[in-house]
Amino acid sequence: MAQLRISITEVRNNIMELSQYFAAHNISWSLITKVFSGDEDFMKALLTPELLKDIHSVGDSRLSSLKKLKELNNDLVTIYIKPPAEVYIDEIVEYADISLNSSYRTIKALNEAAGKAGKIHKIIVMVELGELREGVLRENLEDFYARVFDMPNIEVIGLGSNLGCMYGIEPTYDKLMQLSLYKMLLESKFNTRIPLISGGSSITLPLIENGKLPNDINHFRIGEAAFFGTSPLDNETFRNLSSETFGFYGNIIELEEKEIVPDGVISDASIGHTEEFDSEAFNETTYKAIVDFGLLDVDVNELEPLDNSIRFVGTTSDMTVLDLGENLNTENQRKYRVGDKICFKPSYMAVARLLNSKFIEKDFI
Repeated sequence: MAQLRISITEVRNNIMELSQYFAAHNISWSLITKVFSGDEDFMKALLTPELLKDIHSVGDSRLSSLKKLKELNNDLVTIYIKPPAEVYIDEIVEYADISLNSSYRTIKALNEAAGKAGKIHKIIVMVELGELREGVLRENLEDFYARVFDMPNIEVIGLGSNLGCMYGIEPTYDKLMQLSLYKMLLESKFNTRIPLISGGSSITLPLIENGKLPNDINHFRIGEAAFFGTSPLDNETFRNLSSETFGFYGNIIELEEKEIVPDGVISDASIGHTEEFDSEAFNETTYKAIVDFGLLDVDVNELEPLDNSIRFVGTTSDMTVLDLGENLNTENQRKYRVGDKICFKPSYMAVARLLNSKFIEKDFI
């Protein structure tokens, strides 16, 4: 069985480093656990009281994951990080202390559900800043806020925005300054206080370093930097965070010297994904290894072999074929044999899918 190795120590160190970094800049933050895919062992191994004491809240986009977080620690402040579906409103109120919202109809339903449960549900109103995903249109924000801010069972604790997740729109000083201006406008007009301006994610971290973050941006939602040590703005390691947090290992179950070009009529019946091959390489051969994972487990495009001489040939539901070239090391000896493991560096999306696969062994180190 292929294996995902998770360095709990490295991830824990990243989280503690981020807590210290944000504290030094007077910023609170939520740890976003989407990458867990609801894995209880991962949660229990990582989310210790020591680690959580300097974190504002823990967020996820799956209700089942929030439920497990509450079962692990009922005092944990949880945040549902996408606009809720109306059909799950009661569960949102039960398992999420905070939710991100952009629909009046949904907030009205949350207000009613929270009233029945005897709770005050906290929300962050998301504002559209150009990513064209979730968010109230800027020209409608004032009227929107007027309709929700005095609901008896709803507490508007913040304004937020999401940049970089769909089209990759960069968070800039000018973009985020708009959130600051809306905060000032709404606080003045409605004689209220909006404590959180949640304009930050892993992609926004470099703005802090460069002194280009507006002062009012005081809340970040962080997943990738905590678990992978990188900011998606430049895919570079952020400060001294560790990127050696996950390793994926496939077992070689067959290794043979085979032709490069398939033999026969190629139809559209294939369920697999293949790389382009050189049709001129007829009768040429290369060493091909089959490893024990496939499309059901992970997208191979999200895996990077640590041995840069290896390339993907094709993948099917439960097996993947790799081209090992001549399969020789620098001493002209056989490099890989059946039974050996091949190591890959998985991306954020790869880890999320692997943790969700029941056919992958998880090893915490």
